[in-house]
Amino acid sequence: MAQRPSVNGVADVVALIDGLTKITGRARVIWYLVFGGLFLDAYSNAALSAGLSPMTAQMSLSSTQISVLTATAPALAIVFNPVGGWLATRFGRVPPLLLAKVFALAGALLAAFAGDFTTVWLGRVLVGVAYGIDFAVAMALLAEYTPASLRGRLNLWQAVWYIAATSNLALALVFFHFDVGADIWRWSVGSAGVVAAALLASQSLLLVESPAWLATKGRLSDAADSLHRIFGIEAVAGTAAAADAEHRAPEIGMRQAGILFRGAYLRRTALSSVISLGQSMQYFAVGWYLPVISLAIFGESFEKATVGSMVFNAFGIVGGFGSAYLGRRLGLRISSAAGFAGVFVVLVAMGLTFGRVPTAVGFVLPALFILCHSAGPGANGKSIAALSYRSDVRALGTGVTGMVGSFGSVAGLYLFPQIKDAIGLDHTFLVLSAVPLLGLLTCLLIKWDPTRTTESPDEPARRTAVRPRPPSPPAPAEPKGLQ
Repeated sequence: MAQRPSVNGVADVVALIDGLTKITGRARVIWYLVFGGLFLDAYSNAALSAGLSPMTAQMSLSSTQISVLTATAPALAIVFNPVGGWLATRFGRVPPLLLAKVFALAGALLAAFAGDFTTVWLGRVLVGVAYGIDFAVAMALLAEYTPASLRGRLNLWQAVWYIAATSNLALALVFFHFDVGADIWRWSVGSAGVVAAALLASQSLLLVESPAWLATKGRLSDAADSLHRIFGIEAVAGTAAAADAEHRAPEIGMRQAGILFRGAYLRRTALSSVISLGQSMQYFAVGWYLPVISLAIFGESFEKATVGSMVFNAFGIVGGFGSAYLGRRLGLRISSAAGFAGVFVVLVAMGLTFGRVPTAVGFVLPALFILCHSAGPGANGKSIAALSYRSDVRALGTGVTGMVGSFGSVAGLYLFPQIKDAIGLDHTFLVLSAVPLLGLLTCLLIKWDPTRTTESPDEPARRTAVRPRPPSPPAPAEPKGLQ
C-alpha cells in the first residue's frame, strides 16, 4: 500500500493540487458553484442595465440620479473589495461568499419592491456590498482550487459575465412579452434575488473550505480533510515538529497589506491594478450602456435594443472563452496588451463615425469593442492578481486589485452620462480612447506574467516573509522569472 503524502504546510497543499491534471467529481461542482457567484455579480449589474430606460421613464430620473444609481454598486465595491479580502484572510474563503449572497438577496428584493428613488438606491447599496465581497474572495478561491496546468481557466469568468448579462436580457424580453409595462425593470432586478437565493442554498451545502487557507493557519488536519473532500486526495497531517514556523505563513491583516506594494510584489500589483482599472472603466462606460447605445443605433424600440444588446454580449461570450486560449498561448500580459490595442482602435473609429455610417457599420464597431475587451484585459486583470500572490495574501491582493478596478467602474458609470450629455456620444468615445491606450502602455512597460515564470508565488518568498523584519532591511531581490 502506497504511503499517503504528508501535509506540513501550504507548499505541500499547493504541490498536491498542482499535481492534478483535471478537475472532476465534487471538485468540478464546487468550482462551478464559485463561478456561480461571479454569474450573480454580473447578473445583478445587467438587471439594472436592462431596465434602466423604463425605470428612468417611470420614476422621472435625472441624469445625476441615473449616474448615482448606476455608480452605487461599484462605489461600495471600492470599500468592500479589500474588506472581502480581509474577511477571507481572517475567517476563511467560504463564510464571506455566503454573506455576500445574503446581501445580494436583500438588495434585489429591496430594489424590486421600491416605491421611490431612495429605496432603489438602498437596494443597490446592498448589491454593491455583495459585489465587493464576492468578487475578491471568489477569484482567490478559484486560484486555490485550480491546478497550475489549468489556471488559464480562471479567465472563463469573463465568459460567465457575458452569459449572465445575456441571460438577464433574454429574461427581460420574456417579461416584455408578458406586457408588464414600465414595471419590467422590477422583474429584471427581482430575478437576481432568485439567483442569489439558489446560490446561497447550494453553496451552503456544497462548498468546502480552501485547504491552502487552512494550511496557512496551521490547521493541517483540516487541510488534509479538505483535500480529500474536494479532490479525493488521500493525505495526512504532518507532525507538530514538521509543521513549525518555517512551514506556516504569518498572520496577515489589513495593516500588513503594504506588502503588496514592496519588493517583487510591487510590479505585480501595479500591472494587475492598471489592467483592472482600465478594463472596468472602458467596460462600464461603454459595454454596460449597450442597451442605451443600441437605442441610439436601432431606434426607440425596447425589443430591438435588447436583442441588439444580446448580440453584442454574444461577442463577449466568444471573447471570454477565447481569453482562456489566448492567455495560455500568449500569456496574460501580451493578450491584455493586444486587447487594449484593439479597444483603442475601435473607440477612435466609433468616435469618428458614430451616427454618420450605415447601421451595419455602427453595429460592427461596438461588437468588436466587446470582442477585444473580453478576449484580453476584461478577464486578465483579476486573473493576474489571483495568480501573483502567495496564499496568505492572495485574498488581500485580489481585494486591492478589485478596489482599484471599482474606481474605474465608478468613473465609467458616473462620468459617461455626464460627458455624453455635455459633448455628445461620438466625442465621448474619443475621450475614452485614452483609457485603453494607458493600459496598452502599462502592459508593454511592466514585464510580469504569472503564466510565463517558473516562480511559484507560494515558494520560496513565503518562507522569507515569516521572519521578523530587521530594523533596516535591504531592498529585497527580485525573484527569478520576473524579468
